Amino acid sequence: MKKIVVHVRKDGYEKVKEVLEGVHYTEVLIQDVHEFTIYAPDEHLDDLIEKIQKVIDLRYNENLIEVSTPDFVISSRLKRAVKSIEKKEEKTPVEKLLDSIRPYGELDLEKLALTSIAGLIALSGLLLNNPVIIIGAMLLSPIIGPIYGFSIYVALGMVRESLRCLGVLAALLLSVFALSAVATFLINLAIPLTMTGEIASRVVVNPIYTLMAVLLGFAAVLAFNRGTSEVIAGVAIAAAIIPPMAVMGIVLVIQPLSLIASALLVGGQVVGLIVGALLAVAMLKIRPRSSRDRAIAQRYLKRSVALIVLLFVLLLWITLIMAE
Repeated sequence: MKKIVVHVRKDGYEKVKEVLEGVHYTEVLIQDVHEFTIYAPDEHLDDLIEKIQKVIDLRYNENLIEVSTPDFVISSRLKRAVKSIEKKEEKTPVEKLLDSIRPYGELDLEKLALTSIAGLIALSGLLLNNPVIIIGAMLLSPIIGPIYGFSIYVALGMVRESLRCLGVLAALLLSVFALSAVATFLINLAIPLTMTGEIASRVVVNPIYTLMAVLLGFAAVLAFNRGTSEVIAGVAIAAAIIPPMAVMGIVLVIQPLSLIASALLVGGQVVGLIVGALLAVAMLKIRPRSSRDRAIAQRYLKRSVALIVLLFVLLLWITLIMAE
């Protein structure tokens, strides 16, 4: 159940009343502003907000829409309304999604620190040939955020914000690569390092890794959108990127000839994760409210998907050639 409070000036009062015909609400007049309080089932929220937005001019400060979730509501009428509606797929409101992903487009010291520490822990596990330590590194990495944010922004047609998320993702991955290379170089000065089994397994190009990344990206974004903890959902994403990225830094120092294969593996993983994330967002039917914004978002989504799929196919083809 959602509580919707609508403030509207006198010039939009009648239009709002028309929209709310058949809906349970109360209204009061506060000075020259009408306040409508509406209680509606969650399944009706998106449609109702969209209709209200069409009839009020939100450029005026007096006009606003506030949505909240009450602890409980006791009403026989609302109880009957909830029972009478058909169960629809639960959707997160677009405004709530935008609020939740806004931090993912910003690069800060905390994200860099967590990703760098995760990279160093993964590096330790790789050098010690210890998979348990490598898995432990996944719990720290905030890599899922930029990928999730990018996929949502693409679906909403927000070009600048989606590119910003890609920039944050690139910065986090480069921090792992640079730190791993520097740490490997310094360790190698004191203790000569060799290729362990965990490292060697991540310089072997195989198209299955890329296809696995698609499934991981799809599952992680779907789970994250459904309210799964960011740490839990992020483990799948981090498992696909952080160790291979650390391996790139390692082989740059101890076996430079393997750098191309390692870079191809990382590229395939990143593109695969993004493809999976976009598939998940498409399945969740995330889109702007207004028809005009939907048309713009649809064009941007199609172009982005075409470009990413083309890159995905190219990387898959190169991987297949190198695997033979």
